[in-house]
Amino acid sequence: MLTIDPKEVPVPKIHGYLLGAVAPRPIAFASTVDKEGNVNLSPFSFFNVFSANPPIMIFSPARRGRDNTTKHTYENVKVIPEVVINIVSYAMIQQASLASTEYDQGVNEFIKSGLTAVPSQRIKPPRVGESPASFECKVNEVIELGENGGGGNLIICEVLLAHIKEEILDNEGKIDPQKLDAVARMGGDYYCRAHGEAIFKVPKPLTTKGIGVDQIPAPIRNSKILTGNDLGILGNVEQLPAKGSLDEVIEYASTDEVHAQAQQLLHKGKVESAWRLLLTYHYG
Repeated sequence: MLTIDPKEVPVPKIHGYLLGAVAPRPIAFASTVDKEGNVNLSPFSFFNVFSANPPIMIFSPARRGRDNTTKHTYENVKVIPEVVINIVSYAMIQQASLASTEYDQGVNEFIKSGLTAVPSQRIKPPRVGESPASFECKVNEVIELGENGGGGNLIICEVLLAHIKEEILDNEGKIDPQKLDAVARMGGDYYCRAHGEAIFKVPKPLTTKGIGVDQIPAPIRNSKILTGNDLGILGNVEQLPAKGSLDEVIEYASTDEVHAQAQQLLHKGKVESAWRLLLTYHYG
């Protein structure tokens, strides 16, 4: 196990470890304006949503590590406290990356990246027409976390108006993650596409209380085949199901074979069947 004290390594090194480990991170494609009305557009992966009432998003244009200078986005919101946070989809990721180029102050990244600037309804900065979802925000507060290179600047934004493209909604009017096709940042030059088999469901235990891994019988809990994820699924049932028929396990010759079959059932979402198989084999 590599153990690191951030105070004992160079900033770029701890920066790399942080971004490599805390991933994937959603991208805030932020559009702002300066006091002359010049538009700036830049992506930031220090970003997330932190409240629904009021709706609050926070992103951080950190100080540059190499020379301790600040980003135009940070400078703009200090003067004009408004920003549109645009969500980045796979169809626009290369243009979003191009917009991250450190152009001079006053250069319009909408023009450089070829993206479409759409007028906002309540604030001055325009939104990205290609984005599947955009949020017009007022900046409630800016919190500087450090004065040296690598120091973050938290831009606390309250959503005033949301724009959601109807083509990314499902039949219930909710955002379909497959249609959203969002992109997130990993470490270095790596990105992650939230699409296809990369998206999966894990039922939330909101209305039930699972028995917990500690209540799984020892022969099953100490399996050489079942993984921690498998045990987490088994431990999420409210009570143990009834045992099945011996016919369900008679064809298996060993514990490992039975556990492997139960694992396949779990991966198919057949949790009760997996439990019945395991209980019947071990307790007849």
